[in-house]
Amino acid sequence: MSNRVAAVDCGTNSIRLLIADVQPDGRLADVHREMRIVRLGQGVDANGAFAPEAIERTRAALADYVDAMVDTGVTRVRMVATSATRDAANREDFFAMARAELGRAVPGAEAEVITGDEEARLSFTGAIGELSGSAGPFVVVDLGGGSTELVFGDADGVQFAVSCDIGCVRITERCLHDDPPTAEQLAAGREFAAERLAEAFDTIPLERAHTWVGVAGTMTTLAAVALELPEYDAERVHLAELPLDKVHETCRRLVSLSHDERAALGPVHPGRVDVIGGGAVITELLADELSRRADIGALIVSEHDILDGIALSIA
Repeated sequence: MSNRVAAVDCGTNSIRLLIADVQPDGRLADVHREMRIVRLGQGVDANGAFAPEAIERTRAALADYVDAMVDTGVTRVRMVATSATRDAANREDFFAMARAELGRAVPGAEAEVITGDEEARLSFTGAIGELSGSAGPFVVVDLGGGSTELVFGDADGVQFAVSCDIGCVRITERCLHDDPPTAEQLAAGREFAAERLAEAFDTIPLERAHTWVGVAGTMTTLAAVALELPEYDAERVHLAELPLDKVHETCRRLVSLSHDERAALGPVHPGRVDVIGGGAVITELLADELSRRADIGALIVSEHDILDGIALSIA
């Protein structure tokens, strides 16, 4: 039986694919990775339902992903849907679409909504896979479009995991209305983020953490901008270590720029231009808390995240 698996992560802002071969030692060997911005969560925070055009954008991307699965001989697939899908009243429209597309690759396959807790655990598994256990305990932060997961653990596994109802799309739609946002809007965004992250800060023993690992598009984009890359380069970004003063400098720069100025930055994906400022507000707040509570002085950014965790879960 083939050991080629596919993982699909459908979030609020993007849909991502990993096709990988499972090695005899249980590790993954990448065959193909891809990300597309589909903004599935467009308006969900305000309206409580998916926009039909958002479902269609997602379907078009998923159809191409399924074509790739068929072409490369994938035998097992797992697709997970996260924050926006948990919130949408018409989520069955999304599931019916996903069922029809995935079934072309693996009959009977369908998307599943995972809890914030499982999302956190899958992200943690993927994120620390290449890091030395001696660098733990780790705090892994998966900053998405609609939710942010904070996970605390070490090489033996997860000890605490909290999913917070805040992400780069949600904070932008709620608070950051001008271009660039005003000082008042940034203050409101920070207050909103602090309110939504409070449960995680109260639950997780941050003072015991030794290493902060950031995953997902906001974190990887921030790293690429901080590294002054002319265009996005996953190999340069993966496991980049950013001093926190560089993190603060980059976040403040991004929220001060206009839409067109952010769009002119080579590594910023067009689909992230309008929400990267919101992600920067959340990241700065996290940096402050981890510096204050754990005396952590750097952010390590990993390209490996929930996708790798999903693939490993079916391997």
